[in-house]
Order: sequence, then structure tokens, then C-alpha cells
Amino acid sequence: MDTLETLFDSLRAAQIELALHDRHRKDTALAGAMAAIDGDRAAILAANGLDVERARAGGMKEALVDRLLLSGKRIDNIIEGIAAVIRLDDPIGRVKAGWTLPNGLLVEQITVPLGVAAIIYESRPNVTADAFSLAYKAGCAILLRGSSAARESNRALAAAITRGLAETGGVPGAAALTSAESRDEVDQILNARGKIDVVLPRGGRDLIRRVTDNARVPVIETGEGNCHIYVEPSAPIDQAVDIIANAKLQKPGACNAVETLLIRRDALAALMPPLAERLAGRAELRCDGPSKAAVSGSLPPGLVLQDAAEEDWSAEFLDYILAVKTVDSLDEAVNHINRYGTRHSEAILTNDLRAAEDFVRRVDAACVYTNASTRFTDGGEFGFGAELGISTQKFHARGPMGLEALTTIKYRISGSGQIRQ
Repeated sequence: MDTLETLFDSLRAAQIELALHDRHRKDTALAGAMAAIDGDRAAILAANGLDVERARAGGMKEALVDRLLLSGKRIDNIIEGIAAVIRLDDPIGRVKAGWTLPNGLLVEQITVPLGVAAIIYESRPNVTADAFSLAYKAGCAILLRGSSAARESNRALAAAITRGLAETGGVPGAAALTSAESRDEVDQILNARGKIDVVLPRGGRDLIRRVTDNARVPVIETGEGNCHIYVEPSAPIDQAVDIIANAKLQKPGACNAVETLLIRRDALAALMPPLAERLAGRAELRCDGPSKAAVSGSLPPGLVLQDAAEEDWSAEFLDYILAVKTVDSLDEAVNHINRYGTRHSEAILTNDLRAAEDFVRRVDAACVYTNASTRFTDGGEFGFGAELGISTQKFHARGPMGLEALTTIKYRISGSGQIRQ
């Protein structure tokens, strides 16, 4: 493997070259990478099998193993993600605004690549392809620093990508994977001022805090997902149970899975029994007193019911665990979310339009849902083709990050001899 300093320099040179490519050349190269991944399926799945075997032997919980696991269908999804990026308009060279000054100067605001990006991520090998495809389409070079848990999978994917770019006249050096063999790599990336233009951490709380606390280069912060669903008595009960079950069970290791359920007191009796029935044998409930009492009279077989502790309200379980709290009003629900939430994805289930509007207006989060699962917070679901992560900050990128997150602006000023007096 090349040293990081060598990779920094080669990425910068590759980005300068890539910035000159038009949409056709970029899309052709992306199609080459897509075809190479398709052609290398067997090798990628074999490499992933080694990672999964090692993870299970090391005691990784199954919800997190699921994030690591690749299958034929998941490789199909990776390929379709790249295809979706190809179908998107080129984000570079667009005139966002333009105006003529009184002195005749024409000022135009145009989009340009952000430069050389680095993404530091955990477990999910699909991020290797997603981050690469978005960066390449945006004219950016990208340094991929995956976790050791997905080392073999990432190497197989990166090898396919590089080969695909080389075979189609692309810029193979625009994507580089680190060895992931030393934690020192992360420190080098975070201190690469003038080499790396932006760092994106994508993972759990410890990784994100390490990056934000130590980076000397700009960071687009992705956040952990302590997501909430708040249920009012006007919500259709069957629909509410379906939404909550989907948000908790479909992929509990995802950052957009629901972790805490807030139920208005006058909805407990109607909601808790059918919800407990649905989750019995599939998820543990950690309940406060009133929500526990609402199901204690007739516990369905297989239901794991525990008393909630204070730390459960701020927990991102990433597991088959759901904290349940009773509230007396929308105000109390909003205050709880704004205190314990991570500004990721929050939802209200209600048929009261005024309550829904009030909730959306007052909750501080990147994505706020009415009568839908939080699991839709995803770049692919939002039509971005893929995503770099979910930004929970409030700067130029917030929510699922697609192509726009890897662009910035340049002012182009055209004159006819003007000088300033």
C-alpha cells in the first residue's frame, strides 16, 4: 500500500485532472466501475465472507453484522446506486445566480468541485462504492478509510472500481483506499491541512467525536441517530403499529431506525397492546411506568419488557431495543426530542393537521416526518442515487448528502476593461 502522504499527493493530482472531464467522460468511467463490480461479484462476496466470519467470531452483534454483510441483492443495490448517480445531472459548472453591476461587470456564481475529500467510515462496505460514485460525479477525488471489520470487502470493491476506471479512460487515481491497519491513519488524515479539503466521518458516536474533536481540516459532521416517533391519539392504530415496527425492525443497525417511542398518555391503551403483540419475540421494550402498565395485564408470549432507565432516552441502541416513554402533550414530546435527540430524523403520527405543522416547525432535526417511517432518511430513497452519510449539522449540507454536498461555488466576473476608482 502507498503511504498516506503519497496518496494525498496523487489524489490532488487526480482531482485536478478529473475537474477537466465533462459529464460524458465521468459517466462513462462510472459505468466502467459499475461493470467491473458486477464482473467481480464472486470475489467481492468471497472477501465479504471472510469479514463476516471474523466479525461473528469476534462477538459482533447480529444487527451490526447485518450492516457488514453483502449478498447478491446488496451488490445489485450497489450497482443500481452507481447507475442512479450516472442518471443525475452533472452538478459542476451550473450558474446558480448572475447579475450585472452598475459598472457593467457581469458576476456569476457557478458550482465547482469541493476538491479532495476523505471519508472515514465503519463496517458498511457499500459506502466504498457510494462515496466513490458521488465524489467522482462531483469532480472530486476521494480517500476511502474504511474500518478493519470490512477490510477485505473494501479492498475487493476498490480493486474493481480502479480497474473499471482504467478500462474506460477514467482517472483511476481519483479513488484511493487506505490499508485500515492502523489507527494512526485517522490522525494523519485529520491533520492533512492543505492536502485534504474536507473529512466526512460516518459511523458511531466514538468515531464522530474523535473526528470532530481532533480534525484540523474542515469536517462535514454526520451524526448518530437517536430517532423518535411521537404518537397522538388521533393516529390510526394499525397504521401506527406498522410504521413503528418498520422503523425499529427493518434494519435496527441503521442510523435512521427509531430508538425511542413517545406516546401521548391518552393513546397508551389503544396502542401498546397491539404494538407489544407485533414486537413480541422480535424486539425488547424498555418502558416507563405508564407504558409498561398498559401491557402488563396481558403480556404476549415472547415479549421482553424492561424498566427504562434515564440513559435509555439518549441511547442509540442499533439493536432490537425500543425505549418507550409516556408524555402528556405535544409540547412535552417536542421538548424531550430537542433535549435527547441527535437532530437526525424525527416523526409524528397524527391526524391532527395543526399538531403535525407545530411538530415539524418546532422539532430541531435534519428530517422531520408526518405519518411515515424514519427509515426513509437515505440518499437513495431521496433520489440522490447514493449518499455520503446523514449530516446533522447546519452548514451547507444537512440531511442525506448527495452530489451537492461535494460542491462549492466560484464567482466568475466578466468585464470589458473596468477599473476601480
